[in-house]
Amino acid sequence: MSEHRHFVTPLHEATNRDCLSRMQDDKVFCMSVAKKYEEAYWDGDRRYGYGGYQYIPGRWTPVATAIIETYQLTEQSAVLDVGCGKGYLLYELKHLLPGITVVGCDISEHARRNAHPEIREYLVDGSAHDVYPYLDNSFDLVVSLGCLHNLKIFQLKTALNEIERVGKHAYIMVESYRNDQELFNLQCWALTAETFLEDVEWAWIFETFRYTGDYEFIFF
Repeated sequence: MSEHRHFVTPLHEATNRDCLSRMQDDKVFCMSVAKKYEEAYWDGDRRYGYGGYQYIPGRWTPVATAIIETYQLTEQSAVLDVGCGKGYLLYELKHLLPGITVVGCDISEHARRNAHPEIREYLVDGSAHDVYPYLDNSFDLVVSLGCLHNLKIFQLKTALNEIERVGKHAYIMVESYRNDQELFNLQCWALTAETFLEDVEWAWIFETFRYTGDYEFIFF
């Protein structure tokens, strides 16, 4: 049965964002740069994305710890991260459970090439909305953080179906909103999102596409 998790929300809420300023900063052009998902998005100017996505020791440890405890992961477990970016969550999982099998897929060559050195070998080129090259139930857990809202609805269906297929358990985190102010903030801030859905709409999508895993929403 699906559960609404709160693993990433504390990290998300710890950062202040000037949403309106981003909307006023030649946003359409910045979106076109960000959607290439390469150096400018990860490590360029903040107007194009993260503004320098660097490893911060301990930042992802609470998230990794909560995931391990919630899904009872062990050193014999296998985890797939869809849209893994630079693999910092996988690194923390591996640091806490050295024997665990981890795989991360991401379309960004820059992210994979500049991933944490100890996790780089486990990252592969792959899109969230392709058919995954893994057998059914290959992983004890499939996670996807901050990725699936960047897909169109028909792509989202494939991604959720594939996450459901290859994982015994699943947890995804997506951007959402609950009121007009949060929708406005999200529309101002998001550079790469293709799917803007209210939390109740996401719930409908999960049911319609038969996704039964856990989920988390972050709000702006």
